[in-house]
Amino acid sequence: MRYIINDNSTYCNNSAIPELICSVASLVSARYPVRLSDYYAGLIKRPGDAIWKQCMPDVRELGDLIQAPDPLAELALSPVPGLIHRYPDRVILLVSNRCPVYCRFCMRKRHVGSGDAPMKKHELESALAYIAAHPQIKDVILSGGDPLMLDDESLVRILSGVRAIPHVALIRIGTRVPVTLPGRITIELCSLLKQLHPLYINTHFNHPDEITAASRAACSLLSDAGIPLGNQTVLLKGVNDTVETMRELMTGLLAIRVKPYYLHQMDLVQGTAHFRTSVRTGIEIMRGLRGHVSGLAVPHYVIDLPGGKGKVAILPDDVKIDGTMLTLRTYTGEVVQYQDITTPPE
Repeated sequence: MRYIINDNSTYCNNSAIPELICSVASLVSARYPVRLSDYYAGLIKRPGDAIWKQCMPDVRELGDLIQAPDPLAELALSPVPGLIHRYPDRVILLVSNRCPVYCRFCMRKRHVGSGDAPMKKHELESALAYIAAHPQIKDVILSGGDPLMLDDESLVRILSGVRAIPHVALIRIGTRVPVTLPGRITIELCSLLKQLHPLYINTHFNHPDEITAASRAACSLLSDAGIPLGNQTVLLKGVNDTVETMRELMTGLLAIRVKPYYLHQMDLVQGTAHFRTSVRTGIEIMRGLRGHVSGLAVPHYVIDLPGGKGKVAILPDDVKIDGTMLTLRTYTGEVVQYQDITTPPE
């Protein structure tokens, strides 16, 4: 597979990309690397469209220095390298650093470009030992990077290691591969995954233009292998922050057998402020979905609270808003004040 990467000739010698954009890309990539697959680049219809904004560098990334690199406190919640234990009964296993596309809004933007090496053998062994020693852990989520960027053998070895732990009832994979590199989803891969049920996959469509013949085929292969598919969308300014776009996306996902699961308010990640909408915008979108489309097409609108306090679902009628300050209640009952930051740096 060939990548288009802005710090080599493949990218900046492309006659379709203006010289000024190449200059911006080079400047931004020194801090936040740039990568996109040929397939995803081919979805761009024009500079500045919804696909472009998700994958092409923006100089505004460099001006956002207020937020934290790790607002969700993943490092603090990592008892062993490569494993995050935030909720009592589930953990996240970071099995790969590789992605087909470096999304400009990535929640782990701090790790982007830190190398393509998969999880080291001793780290995996340590993580599996931790899971085995904590019987309250019922649910293991493979994340990264993108787990499906591992070769079939490595992926199955990891999944088999998790499945061998008796108290783990559920394995989930978080992946954007069906969206950004759908050709990776093969009959052979699906045949291997089919042997490891119960297995769930949450993918990551953000815009209707990402629903293509290729991504539809990838999702069909996974569904036909008996793998339930969910989707986690991030609310992104200028990409999908209208009711019309979100209705088209959510109903389009159902048509390819993908159940809308979460609509995420943008995390407070350094370098991403220009993507943030107000929480009020998200609430109005949810109001525009409920009752207007099938209930199956309505995701949970959530804020993943800073400090590792977890996700809080936001419904149009149950959140207290005072100016830009929200009062929210976590799953543990803790009342948290959340500042709705919406003004990006100039």
